[in-house]
Amino acid sequence: MTGAKQTRPEDHDDDFGAEEDSRKRRKQDSAHTWDSCIAPTHLARDFGLLAACRQVDQCYERLNRIDEGTYGVVYRARDRTTGDIVALKHLKLDQERNGFPITALREIHTLLLAKHTNIINVREIVAGRSLNSIYMVMDYMEHDLRTLMESMPARFQPSEVKSLLLQLCRAVAHLHANWIVHRDLKTSNLLMAQGSLRVADFGLARKYGSPLGHMTGLVVTLWYRAPELLFGAKEYSAAVDMWSVGCIFAELLIHKPFLQGRGEIDQISKIFAAVGTPTQATWPGFDLLPSARMFKFSPRHGQPLRDRLRGVDATEQALDLLSKLLALDPKQRITAEAALAHPYFAESPPPKDPSMFPTWPQKH
Repeated sequence: MTGAKQTRPEDHDDDFGAEEDSRKRRKQDSAHTWDSCIAPTHLARDFGLLAACRQVDQCYERLNRIDEGTYGVVYRARDRTTGDIVALKHLKLDQERNGFPITALREIHTLLLAKHTNIINVREIVAGRSLNSIYMVMDYMEHDLRTLMESMPARFQPSEVKSLLLQLCRAVAHLHANWIVHRDLKTSNLLMAQGSLRVADFGLARKYGSPLGHMTGLVVTLWYRAPELLFGAKEYSAAVDMWSVGCIFAELLIHKPFLQGRGEIDQISKIFAAVGTPTQATWPGFDLLPSARMFKFSPRHGQPLRDRLRGVDATEQALDLLSKLLALDPKQRITAEAALAHPYFAESPPPKDPSMFPTWPQKH
């Protein structure tokens, strides 16, 4: 296994890895869900972010709507005091009968814990017309990586690919060092401005532990989903993020999603075509995963990455790192810390400094 083994108390899918007394307290209140127990005012108590009762329209001028996702609507806005352009995420509460949605709590909690240069920065939490209307105020980023690549006339240069992957691995290493697994890494959740990359959208992020606890397998967008998740694993580690990093690395190289399955079975087929079918030698115990016996497949070797990436400017070290990121066995998959030490980042060309990246027209 790559990287040092860590030990941490077991977490479960409905907690944030709080101390033991907090877990006991929640167990005593098991008749109530997180959704019904936690109200927005707890954010003020826990984080001090609503203490001044700042109201969104008093502080920010909304300019235009940027995007709408499962868990909220994002606006571009201007700080009325400083003139700074920010992103306002209006958290959806309309499907919650009481209290605060757990996805929003997870996102806020994780982002406040995971401060890092390459993770989207939450400036503050502000209220709407009532405390049941909550906005996250975040740094505004000009592009998401997926949309940017779709509009670019040419691929990223090798030094730019290396810089973006380096920034991504630094962010993921920071998350994993703090026992946080993102569970939805993909190019549309990577924001960029002036060459600086930041990981965003933490609605599926959660704390994890060692030994591993049960977690839902219904995470990660299909094209970036690790094989253990496709085989129904309920106990999984931060290695699921590293598979996603591998898919993103390949996408940066070829300028399009690497494994574009039309469904879970087709996704598994595409994975096997790329890296080979699992055996007891390459992935011990894979056949014990819940859904593994549902699939019948002929043993075959994957197509060499050099052949799959024909015409792409990728060195042998780049392909070696990619193969380690896309290892079928999660225990053999390279960690973020080990990836940062891979020779790929030390060889020529060096990672381009973010300040030297070209500029692209803003879409918003």
